[in-house]
Amino acid sequence: MTKPTDFILIKASVSADAVPALAQANQEFFAQSAITLTLHRGAWSADTQTLYLYARLPQRTELSDDALLALRTAFAQACPQAKDIRVARLENVFERAGLSHTEPAVFHYVVETDPENGWADEIYRWYDTEHMPGLAAVSGCILAMRLLNHDHGPRSPVSFACYDLVTTATLGSPDWLAVRHTAWSDIARPHFTNTLRTMFDVVA
Repeated sequence: MTKPTDFILIKASVSADAVPALAQANQEFFAQSAITLTLHRGAWSADTQTLYLYARLPQRTELSDDALLALRTAFAQACPQAKDIRVARLENVFERAGLSHTEPAVFHYVVETDPENGWADEIYRWYDTEHMPGLAAVSGCILAMRLLNHDHGPRSPVSFACYDLVTTATLGSPDWLAVRHTAWSDIARPHFTNTLRTMFDVVA
């Protein structure tokens, strides 16, 4: 089965001592890939010892299940230190440069969730109309994106919101909290299920 794909996401367990080798592993992976890809972001969480590697396709492509297996094999060869490798197709549905878009990304914050049955349309409207534009306008936010993950989660697609940040303190700032605590947020957020929130360090 094919799915519309703008990014490939590679998730893997990577220990702290393997992080310095990621730059070389990424170069080998992109060189070996049968699909033309460019590095968008590499992010690693010290808390979960997890790598998220985002690779951008030149244009949206209907990518097959078989292509994911080939990419997983290529990354496993390039980065033998990586364990529990999973590859997913991401469809980009919202992207906005943040107020601090001229700053270098230091942190990468991800919120993954399965909307409750019957609530996907409402949650997606809230995200793309109010929530993502509002957070992008907060000082310290470099980039706000929302994607659909077609391959992970109890129900697909999974809503996948991510933010490049200058500092983790942005999440506690008054402006960020004001966007999170709107009336519409109070309606939408209780209908998130299987939610995973992760803060990463940018590593590539």
